[in-house]
Amino acid sequence: MIVRQTTVRLTLAFTAIMLAVVALAFVGIYVFATFAFDFDVVSTDTGVASEDAVDHSLANLRDVLLVSYAVLLVVSPIVSWAMARLALGPLRRSYEVQSQFVDATSHEFRTPLGILMGEMSWALLKRRTVDEYEESLRTSLETVESLSHLTEQLLLLSRDDRVELTSARERLPLAEIAAEATELAIREHDAEGRVALKFEDDVDVRVSRDLMVSAVRNLIDNGVKYSGPDGRVTVRVSRRGGSAFLTVTDDGPGLTHADAEKAFERFWRAPNSAAIAGHGMGLPLVRSIVSAHGGKADLKGVDGGGAIATITLDAA
Repeated sequence: MIVRQTTVRLTLAFTAIMLAVVALAFVGIYVFATFAFDFDVVSTDTGVASEDAVDHSLANLRDVLLVSYAVLLVVSPIVSWAMARLALGPLRRSYEVQSQFVDATSHEFRTPLGILMGEMSWALLKRRTVDEYEESLRTSLETVESLSHLTEQLLLLSRDDRVELTSARERLPLAEIAAEATELAIREHDAEGRVALKFEDDVDVRVSRDLMVSAVRNLIDNGVKYSGPDGRVTVRVSRRGGSAFLTVTDDGPGLTHADAEKAFERFWRAPNSAAIAGHGMGLPLVRSIVSAHGGKADLKGVDGGGAIATITLDAA
């Protein structure tokens, strides 16, 4: 809204300035043509130019200038609008990135904050032993550290600085990332025994650990939520040629091809997901993270039910 209002104001300002400058230029041209030349000594084929010929020439010049200015009255707002949008391009992108960052952080912070609240509530529910308090504090500290790292990575992603993001990458086994994300998802959803890991190949990738764990965990979260309390989710890591693949397969209700395309739009949710908690930010964040690493994230339905989410990255 702010960017749109600024664009309109800049368009009006550019149009006014352009019309004023051109009007002054046209007046200057007409005045110069009228007084700078001595038309009484201009020769023609028939002799000295008559006063009527001079008046006719000036009238033609005036008509050309007026028609040109009338055309400019129509063209200048269009040109000014394009100039305003071009000038505000960086500002518009910065505003969109900040908005995406707020959405992403609010989505991603739910899990660690929930763990912290759970640990604190558990510790305060009744008196505990020293060992129990130490274990609770240790879990809380690990969660805060993870939250701090995730904040740094999300800030890095929000700036869309590919150079900094590249420097933050490290070579890691994709299976290790899958295992860490699976552990977090199982803990969040109390889904022990419902998520299976299958490592077909030992493949390394160069990624930011926290961001990629966050992306994979979001895919597993979706699979667990949509497959229901008795459903199963399979996380598979494989390699084909120079590409590493991580797939998350669930046995939920599935989705159509059109829904699979819309699933990566921010805040979009499937029509049959009203009873399932969520904000429609998980998959868009997954695609943003994977794209920032030069990879690709896809989703497709399976005949007979279920869905397959795939992350494709370059193998290290």
